[in-house]
Amino acid sequence: MGGNDRLLRAARGQELDRPPVWMMRQAGRYMKAYRDLRVKYPTFRERSEIPELAAEISLQPFRAFHPDGVIMFSDILTPLPGLGIEFDIIESKGPIIANPIRSQAQIDALTELDPGAAMPFIQKILGTIKQEVADQAIILGFVGAPWTLAAYAIEGKSSKDYTVIKSMAYSQPKMLHSFLKKLAVAIAGYVRHQIDCGAQIVQIFDSWAGQLSPTDYETLALPYEKMIVDLVKETHPDTPLILYINGSAGILERMPKSGVDMISLDWTVDMAEARAKLGNIPVQGNLDPCVLFGSQDYIRDRIMDVVNKAGKTGHIMNLGHGILSTTPEENAQFFFETVKGLSFS
Repeated sequence: MGGNDRLLRAARGQELDRPPVWMMRQAGRYMKAYRDLRVKYPTFRERSEIPELAAEISLQPFRAFHPDGVIMFSDILTPLPGLGIEFDIIESKGPIIANPIRSQAQIDALTELDPGAAMPFIQKILGTIKQEVADQAIILGFVGAPWTLAAYAIEGKSSKDYTVIKSMAYSQPKMLHSFLKKLAVAIAGYVRHQIDCGAQIVQIFDSWAGQLSPTDYETLALPYEKMIVDLVKETHPDTPLILYINGSAGILERMPKSGVDMISLDWTVDMAEARAKLGNIPVQGNLDPCVLFGSQDYIRDRIMDVVNKAGKTGHIMNLGHGILSTTPEENAQFFFETVKGLSFS
């Protein structure tokens, strides 16, 4: 492959001239171009589901910073209506599911996800990104993992303690597992669809699996992450899959059992220690997003700390979580410029 395939080569553990770089949430509120567009299109779902808008937003950071990866602007909940679970995203409140899943009857009534029919905009978004990006960056898709999607669908909103879904896990495990399995099959199909539409790497966000004890992670999250990976690898064995879990320090060594190609680290794990624990599996991350509020000298020092600890192969430079909405845009630019200015030679 010509052009810039650094992200793919890092995910495959190959040698590079410098660390490749992109940012979680790199399209979004910290950019003035995005905020200007949001005034005209105030709801998140129109911004993420009108293909021309979502593609434009996805491309804003590519035009501004030329990262090595361009991620589709979307949301992990986007496939849920295709299963029969409607949601809305309220500005400053987050996702709201008016009819949360609380019964077996609701689970049984869910429809089988047909990604192309339920989300026709995905093909258009990824196709438009590909037209502009060409071979100058790698295109990323992403999905939510079953535990995290179930947490939203069952709680009905973001949660601090996840008492509703955990109560279900401990008192009605059969019911919860039937829901998690349905989600895993649906999401595997959605990953395949994203790849067919042009995604070259797909990141799986199991954002709330870090709220589980190691024992519960192995029961409630890991098997369904693995089910997605196994199903996708049957048809798309060469597409790298990345797993990200927020607050993953306590389950880090279990994450590779999912079968993914790369582990994305949050900022609470020391990069050198993570490398030692994980062995040869490639890693992504893991600068604390708040470092981008520091001076540029400080940002550079912290970038160098991560890069030096990560080593020359199998590492994608990223944040340990999504970039925060109040981050100075010039510091985001400095982050990209600094990493792209490094050289392993």
